[in-house]
Amino acid sequence: MESLYMGCVSFSRAYFADGKLSAENWRRAELAARQELEPVRERFRGFDWQEAVGASGTIRAIDGLVRTHGWSKSGITPQALTRLRDALLKAGRVNRLKLDGLSPERVSTIAGGAAILSAVIGALDIDSMRRSDGALREGLLFDLLGRIRERDVRARSVDALATRAHVDQKQASRVERTALGLLTQVSERWDLDAQEPQRFLAWAAHLHEIGLDIAHSHYHRHGEYIVAHADLLGFSLPEQQVLATLVRAHRRKFPASIIRALPSQWAKSTERLAALLRLSVVLHRSRSPLTLPELKLDAVKKTLALRFPDGWLDDHPLTRADLATEASYLDAAGYQLGFE
Repeated sequence: MESLYMGCVSFSRAYFADGKLSAENWRRAELAARQELEPVRERFRGFDWQEAVGASGTIRAIDGLVRTHGWSKSGITPQALTRLRDALLKAGRVNRLKLDGLSPERVSTIAGGAAILSAVIGALDIDSMRRSDGALREGLLFDLLGRIRERDVRARSVDALATRAHVDQKQASRVERTALGLLTQVSERWDLDAQEPQRFLAWAAHLHEIGLDIAHSHYHRHGEYIVAHADLLGFSLPEQQVLATLVRAHRRKFPASIIRALPSQWAKSTERLAALLRLSVVLHRSRSPLTLPELKLDAVKKTLALRFPDGWLDDHPLTRADLATEASYLDAAGYQLGFE
């Protein structure tokens, strides 16, 4: 996927601002769209696609125009766009534009949208584009219905990203299982008993090592960048930032200032989820496939007490040392971690 800086409103304002529908204005608008497309043109032309589909209001409007005027019966074609361009230029000015099938709210932006579409079809060698009756709002409804029916597209996005980045799935599953087990014990007291915190903790555990695909040094920072800038279908920008922050927060210095910068409804829960994720990562630092003993975790505000079976920590001095190091990191963030 690619998202480019060109749209019917911005282009109409930039290249047809005076309302003049001239050949020169059209040329400038289409050239600007071609410039936006230039970096991705060859890659997209290399795909062996069988069909091109366009979505949203401008494309539906243009499809309706070319069919109404008989310029095409098989979708939007280069020839049909040429006929539409000629009709726009013949009008000369936006306020003189009268085309059957063109709604009044589309008059001021149709030229910019048509110029962009002409550039796309020309640059990508599209012979014909059919319109989609669904667009952004239908996609949002589909996503919300999926969440209600436990077919959350966000989970598929996380799985796909983890696969692309060659995440160690066994280690991620170990960390996820322990993190969710700890969450269960403190969820009510920490107000984390809703589904969303559970999902985000599981997804963060799944992706916490994603930065290793770039480098071992500072891999939590690399992971934050990847998650923050990836195309994660189903995630809103704030949700994606929360997930990226959890990945960043899973080791080393606790990024309290970054967490405080999150939307207010997420800041406290993200901080608490980060503490749980950090404990889980520490407990699986050896990457051993052996199952951990039964753990007990108590949480009162910013005080955490982690209890192991008698003698277990004595038999695992490295885990004790790792927990002591983690306690110092959490202390700097105002948390107190005790373990016995």
